[in-house]
Amino acid sequence: MAGIEWETLNDEAMSLYRQGRYDRAIVVALEALEVAEKTRGPDHPDVATSLSNLALLYAAQGQYAQAEPLYNRSLAIDEKAYGPNHPDVATDLNNLATLYQTQGQYARAEPLYKRSLAIWKKALGPDHPDVARSLNNLAEVYRAQSQYAQAEPLYKRSLAIWEKALGPDHPDVAISLNNLAELYRTQGQYAQAEPFYKRSLAIWKKALGPNHPNVATSLNNLAALYDTQGQYAQAEPLYKRSLAIREKALGPDHPDVAQSLNNLAALYQAQGQYAQAEPLYKRSLAIDEKTYGLNHPAVATDLNNLAVLYQAQGQYAQAEPLCKRALAMREKALGTDHPNVAQSLENLAALYKATNRAKEAEALKKRAEAIRAIKR
Repeated sequence: MAGIEWETLNDEAMSLYRQGRYDRAIVVALEALEVAEKTRGPDHPDVATSLSNLALLYAAQGQYAQAEPLYNRSLAIDEKAYGPNHPDVATDLNNLATLYQTQGQYARAEPLYKRSLAIWKKALGPDHPDVARSLNNLAEVYRAQSQYAQAEPLYKRSLAIWEKALGPDHPDVAISLNNLAELYRTQGQYAQAEPFYKRSLAIWKKALGPNHPNVATSLNNLAALYDTQGQYAQAEPLYKRSLAIREKALGPDHPDVAQSLNNLAALYQAQGQYAQAEPLYKRSLAIDEKTYGLNHPAVATDLNNLAVLYQAQGQYAQAEPLCKRALAMREKALGTDHPNVAQSLENLAALYKATNRAKEAEALKKRAEAIRAIKR
């Protein structure tokens, strides 16, 4: 009976997570953890699962300091229960690595991803889909650090495994195609990126239907490709379609809706359509504040974007407090040496320069340059 109660609570917590209802999900996940500890004992693998789920929810809200010890405890339980080379241990290592990656702590993430990959290879063989997922995650770390030559072969190997194991039209194949496309887009190789985005989109449409959130993500990424090249007329309908799918499938207050609003606002801003951009940025900010609370990196990004919009229009008095709040939030959530902190410093420096505060601007610019120079 207790096992059924735990499973029900666990499933409910994860369902709430997928809906973006993180506050309620955490309450349910804490209940599940309490049931597992009470009925199974503190060192049971079910407790490890509950700890991982709770950590995932805290991480989704940007509460990384709360997530880390939970992931570590989950890892310790599984290592004790199964030994150091079990696939569940690989999953724990992968989760912890993802947490570090999200915070830009790539030097801490990389060895965990590598250990996770080694376990999966040994336990499941080199051509297993879990190995493909692990290769993909390691590639993401390299891409985030602009180590494109290291990332590309891992993405390609991941794609080959998924195609062989699952067939060319499986949704996991679409993940690899999408990530390869992102790699090419980031390097300005737009002609190489486009067919990968389009094939990824076609797979998701066929496998999941035209109104699935994954289709919305694919449309969003293809729009970003056109947006980056200044092809705004091609990008706009794709962003709008992506937004419509997300609103219908996930509800109007989901974080993915906020991302779509943000991207559409940036498109209008790039064309000088400031009056169209502002309400979209504001709605994105309201959604993220409601979802994550007031101190999440996503909220900082929203504030930053709104500030840049005001700066572009010379509305410096409106922009400055937003810039400062975004900077403070990023420093607190991500650490003082994160690239996003450098971006906030650069924006504030530009504002100071525009408002005849050259000395303050120079100090911020130097600090941003020092962050950018850090080898990660």
